Amino acid sequence: MTLSRRDFARLTAGTGALAALGHLGRTAAIAAPSGNFRAMVGIFLYGGNDGWNMVVPTDARHAAYQAARGSIALPRNALTPLTNSSYALHPAMAALRPIWDEGALSLVLNTGTLFAPLTKTTFQTRPDLRPSNLMSHADEQDHWQGLRARDVSSDGFMGRIADRMTGGRLPPLISLVGSTLAVIGRQSTPLVVPATGLPPRSGYRLDEAAKNLAITAMATSAGGPIMDGVATTLSGTYAQADLANALLSGASSVSRHFVDSAGRPLTSDLALQLLGAARMIEARGSLGHTRQTFLVGQGGFDHHANQVQGGTPTAGAQATMLGGLAQAMAAFHRAMKALGVASNVTTFTMSDFGRTYASNAQFGTDHAWGNNHLVMGGDVTKGGIFGRYPDPVLGGADDITDQGRFIPGIAQEEYLGAIARWHGVSNADMPYVFPNWQTWSTAGRGPLPLFRS
Repeated sequence: MTLSRRDFARLTAGTGALAALGHLGRTAAIAAPSGNFRAMVGIFLYGGNDGWNMVVPTDARHAAYQAARGSIALPRNALTPLTNSSYALHPAMAALRPIWDEGALSLVLNTGTLFAPLTKTTFQTRPDLRPSNLMSHADEQDHWQGLRARDVSSDGFMGRIADRMTGGRLPPLISLVGSTLAVIGRQSTPLVVPATGLPPRSGYRLDEAAKNLAITAMATSAGGPIMDGVATTLSGTYAQADLANALLSGASSVSRHFVDSAGRPLTSDLALQLLGAARMIEARGSLGHTRQTFLVGQGGFDHHANQVQGGTPTAGAQATMLGGLAQAMAAFHRAMKALGVASNVTTFTMSDFGRTYASNAQFGTDHAWGNNHLVMGGDVTKGGIFGRYPDPVLGGADDITDQGRFIPGIAQEEYLGAIARWHGVSNADMPYVFPNWQTWSTAGRGPLPLFRS
């Protein structure tokens, strides 16, 4: 088999701060006017975050919540209430309360993977309408990132957005959590870097002339499209790595915002990833970016045991992780405000799936389906709560089992589609970014009204 230069570029995508090959086949779908910068920042919570303990009803439904959740239910008086709403956040997420009060945080209730709208009856009688391999970590991560509920994905929604973007000195699609499906495009390639910059490598600081001579000699020694592709890719990779290292490792005005309430630096992986994204946003002008797309992530949410601490449901593994998530998000929002771009940046959560509403004997929860998510930014609808909280009765109208595995009321396309449209994806390109867009843009369905503008 003969590989073309483009084939080689796709095979090497995501292996470092990479891929200076030209982005082919772009349209003018995102042609932002000068100064109209926007960035979207996806936070993937790997393992299946329990959104039912992240967002909790505080009205009369709390009694049903407490009865169904049993040993993992959070006491109402311990929650972080959200002003002028009937919902609260997990006690560990108090750092987000001021952002809600500011009008820069919204809730999306019971969203998840859907191929078509479903009721409990159609779920039971129409297996052809169900998403494939529900409640599998790998498959559901692919569903969220590739947005093909019944088919295998080889590219992701962020990558497909990047296919329609203009570039700059670095690719405008940047992953700080590895080369995952979400950031793989059909034509574009992401910049994939560790949050703290790339490690040094032997020979990296060769002067430019010597480096180019070495690359040329390597390419011409064997000839052919593969070695030619190697030379082209390496040349671009070296230049991009140099620039990325300078941005991620150098002095920055945003670093001072990534501290806890006591002024201590935040050191979690997620905080460092969001700091890296903040540095790239700070450098948007010099990079020539009018749009930027970021993927960051936090792992470890598969809490089959010890999600809560026995006897103290406000403590445990999830409390620790949600506390870190909230602090990192709050720090990132402070940095965006300091840069004057809080209304130009939208941060949003994703996760494999929700957890069972019923707890198990190990103070944990098991794999389920629908889930709650957070959207943050200065342009989100103030006090926005989107979607319907499911019937909390185990085995009830929204539960496909008797454990609280709820059918989502909002499709991923309606949730992520709203963010993509805000980001600048044209109506004509929505079916390209979202392969099942036709299903979710007709018959009264469509993007959620997440934003003010």
